[in-house]
Amino acid sequence: MIYYVNDEAQKNGDHEVHTATCFYLPKSKTYLGDFASCKPAVQIAKKKYPQSNGCFYCSKDCHTT
Repeated sequence: MIYYVNDEAQKNGDHEVHTATCFYLPKSKTYLGDFASCKPAVQIAKKKYPQSNGCFYCSKDCHTT
C-alpha cells in the first residue's frame, strides 16, 4: 500500500498518514513509500513531522489520538 503524510497539521498538531486511496487524502502531502502496513509509514512520517499519527479511516491501526 502506498502512504502519504499530510503536510498541514490537524488542529491538535498531528500530521496524519493516509493511504493513496483514502477518501481524506489531502492535496498537500508528502510521499512516504510503499509499505505492508501503516506502522513503518508512520515511523518515516515522524522523521519529518514528529507529531504524526495514522488516519482514523484508512490507517486505523496507527491512529492513536
